[in-house]
Amino acid sequence: MKAINNSEKTSLHPRNPHRLRYDFEQLITDCPELKKHVIINEHDIETIDFSNPEAVKSLNKALLIHYYDIQNWDIPKEYLCPPIPGRVDYIHYLADLLATTNNGVIPEGEAVLGLDIGVGANCIYPILGNAAYGWSFVGTDIDEKAIENCSKIIEANPKLIDAISLQQQTEARFIFKNIITPEDRFTFTICNPPFHSSSEEANKSAVRKVTSLNPKANRKAAPVLNFGGHNAELWCDGGEIGFVTQMIYESAKYPMQCLWFTTLVSKRENLSSIYKTLNKVNASIVKTIDMAQGQKTSRIVAWSFLTEAQQGKWSFKSEN
Repeated sequence: MKAINNSEKTSLHPRNPHRLRYDFEQLITDCPELKKHVIINEHDIETIDFSNPEAVKSLNKALLIHYYDIQNWDIPKEYLCPPIPGRVDYIHYLADLLATTNNGVIPEGEAVLGLDIGVGANCIYPILGNAAYGWSFVGTDIDEKAIENCSKIIEANPKLIDAISLQQQTEARFIFKNIITPEDRFTFTICNPPFHSSSEEANKSAVRKVTSLNPKANRKAAPVLNFGGHNAELWCDGGEIGFVTQMIYESAKYPMQCLWFTTLVSKRENLSSIYKTLNKVNASIVKTIDMAQGQKTSRIVAWSFLTEAQQGKWSFKSEN
C-alpha cells in the first residue's frame, strides 16, 4: 500500500498550485500516458524518475492539462523539458513585482505584454503567464525549429492564438535588436538565460544532474540528450554572465519601452558583476527577488530605466 505524503513545498511561491505533492491518480486520469512512468519510491510514495525526460514530459503534459487547461503540448526529443513548478514561480513573483507599480494590485489581462527571451520549443512562460493572469506575450528565439514547435503548440490550443505571437531572432549576437520596434511597449521581459559557457561544461553539469536524480544512471550515456536540452538552450559564449551582461547593455537602448526588464540569475557569484553593469547603464531601479525550489536556489534580477514617478504613470489597461 502506497503511503500518502501531504508535505508542503513551502519554498515555492504562496500562489504556486504545486506546493503540495502531485495527485498522480488525478493526473493519470487527465493524461493516461503518465501511468507507465509512475513508480513507488523507497518511502512507498508515488513519484517518477526525474532523470527520464519522457517521464518528465508526461508529467508536464498532465500538469498543463489539469492546472492550465492546455490540452495539446509536446516538444521534440532533443529540447529542454522545463520543470513547471519552478517556471510558474517566476510568473507569480513577476506578478508581485508588477503590483508594486500598480497600487498593490496584480495587473491582469491582455494589455499586460511580456517579452520572453529564449522561448524555447516549450513555450512554457507564455503559456503559464496567460493561464495565471491572462497576459499576452511575444516569444523570441534564435532557433527556427523551436519557434516552429511553439507555433504548433499555439495552433493546437485555440485560446493561445490571440495571446502569444512569435518572432525569430535572426542575429544570434543580439537580444533585443530586431525584436523591439519603436512602437513597442512591453510591460516586462522574462528570460531563463543559457547557464553554461560551452558544450563541455553543459555535458559535465548534465552528468552531475542525472546522477543526483538517479544514482544508478549510466554516466557514460549522452547526458545532455538524456536530460533534454538543445545547445542554444544550455550554453552560449560567456555563459550566464555573458548573456545577462549583453542583455543589460542592449536594454539601455530601449529605456522607455519596457517597464521592467527581468532575467533569472542562477549563479549567485554573478550578481556583483551584474549590479556593476546595471550601474554603468544608469538603471533607475534594481531589484533582486530570491526564489527556491527544493534544494536549488535562484533569483530574478529586475531593472527599470523609469523613475518611480514614471512607473506610476504606466498604464496596464488597453488603449483601445
